[in-house]
Amino acid sequence: MTQTLIRPATTVEPPPAPPRRRKHRDPSRYFRLHLPLVLYLLFTLIPFYWMLVFAFRPTGQTSLVPWPITFEHFDTVWNGIGFGLFFQNSLIIGVGTMIVVTVFALMGGYALARFKFRGQRVFLLALLCTQFIPGAMMLIPLFVIFKSAGLLNSLTGLVIADTAFQLPLALILMSGFVRNVPIELEEAAMVDGCSRLRAFFAVTLPRLKPALVAVGSFAFIGAWNNFLFALMFASKQDKFTLPVGLSYALGEFNTDFGALAAGGVIAAVPVVLVFAVVQRFLVQGLSAGAVKG
Repeated sequence: MTQTLIRPATTVEPPPAPPRRRKHRDPSRYFRLHLPLVLYLLFTLIPFYWMLVFAFRPTGQTSLVPWPITFEHFDTVWNGIGFGLFFQNSLIIGVGTMIVVTVFALMGGYALARFKFRGQRVFLLALLCTQFIPGAMMLIPLFVIFKSAGLLNSLTGLVIADTAFQLPLALILMSGFVRNVPIELEEAAMVDGCSRLRAFFAVTLPRLKPALVAVGSFAFIGAWNNFLFALMFASKQDKFTLPVGLSYALGEFNTDFGALAAGGVIAAVPVVLVFAVVQRFLVQGLSAGAVKG
């Protein structure tokens, strides 16, 4: 009788992992990538630095650092030139344009994304073509219309003019974002008994928050920085906006650079704050609202 010897099972050890190679940083790649960005950043920030220097530096000094810091230029533009009233007018126009553009863009963008109708492509093409028309070409027709409607020297007229030029781009952005919200979610809500309006408010609208922020921000900044319409449609000083008020710091024979810089700081602060607060939603809205080819 033969006996078979059972050998104990041997564990096969895996081969040792090859040593990791250290990634060598390429100095030339570092300079090619970061040096242009640093130069562009300096090119962008140096004008802002000079504006702050002139705004906070006492009159008559030529130092590169604003010391001692003074607020005399801000007092000149706020109380002397009347920037307090100009700031209020710009704020009313910017907020009014933002609200009107956002509401109409939400309704129009939803209709363009969810419904099919005759001439839809032509309408979208017309919206896109409006972005190539400069606002100066529409000054005379708008002036005649506003004069007949009694909207000259009125903040309401400026809100209407800004809305007319901000709305086409807002419609394009909003329609692209609504298309990215699956229509099946609304259909499921309507199957459960919701009407289309209730399904929109319960399902679609919460997902449009980044788009609403992006559209509203662009509308506010566009109306805030608009100089041409405020200059042409408002001739009374109590209806001037900040961009028009800045021109008052430019004299015929001399220029008060300190007051001009202080007015620029006042005009730039709200825009910077808006971008600082909504930058996260702004990036989401632009990326999600891109039109797919």
